[in-house]
Amino acid sequence: MPVLPQPEVVLTHESDLDGLLAGLLCQRLCRAWWGHDVTLQAYHNHSWRQRRMFETSAWVCDFAFESRLDRPNWVVIDHHPHDTRPQQARLIHDANQSAAALCYALCREHGLGTERLDRLVHLSNVADLFLVEDPDFDNANDHANLVKAYGFWSLVRLIEGDPELLLDHPLLQVMQLKRRVEDPIGLSWSRRHITPLPSGAALVETLVGNTNLIVHELLEDPEIDHSVLITLYRRGAGNYLASLRSRNGEALELAERLQGGGHPNASGAALPRSIHSTQDAIAYLRQVLAPAPPDPAPPGNTAGLFETAGF
Repeated sequence: MPVLPQPEVVLTHESDLDGLLAGLLCQRLCRAWWGHDVTLQAYHNHSWRQRRMFETSAWVCDFAFESRLDRPNWVVIDHHPHDTRPQQARLIHDANQSAAALCYALCREHGLGTERLDRLVHLSNVADLFLVEDPDFDNANDHANLVKAYGFWSLVRLIEGDPELLLDHPLLQVMQLKRRVEDPIGLSWSRRHITPLPSGAALVETLVGNTNLIVHELLEDPEIDHSVLITLYRRGAGNYLASLRSRNGEALELAERLQGGGHPNASGAALPRSIHSTQDAIAYLRQVLAPAPPDPAPPGNTAGLFETAGF
């Protein structure tokens, strides 16, 4: 028996394997419950912020819960931090699991689990939560990079909507070769192209290789003393997107200053459309991330003047 309201649409994150797998698993659950396919729509973070929520019922995967999603007959399945308490929507949330893992738990409760999905969801969980100590870490990132390399909708069409076909897909051989050859070259080059920014951040330029792994290596390097590392990539001919990574939770706060969001150590933001080059981006980041000037002393209060003068 269905335990969730029937959605008009499933809405998911377009940028990674977690969103792709979560969306397809929700479609599978809807098909089992109601006997037909529910439309799947996917969004990058910037376009998601612009979307109007007009449906009377929907399932949302891999996007942080917020007040505009708090609607009757809406379900949000997610693992990002949030400040809004649900009053009308159904929120399924666990910060220690990926969105795909949460969706798959629902599938398994209703007899839709398989050994191949068990394995694929595990790999997606390892990649999305960046569990570097897991023995499947390299394989998990190879699977996740399929979405980065070939795109969300291209992969959905390639596997004809069947997520199990992603497991051990022949295209993984391309990802494995890229990891072995490109990553060391990319790490060496990026190490020489780091631009300091305010608030303990730095921009890391990248050319080849797995950007997430390169940035992880740099964050682990004791000679790199920046708390947040930012990388850029351009979406087609459109605007630049910034990815922020940290080790101790600093990334999210800076991402929010850029009108973005995400996880404490893995966040992102879209830069203004006026940004047309890396130098434009550096100038913008320096302006936005610069610490706020101290509040001036109130009129008639001379204490601040003495403190400034060192008395």
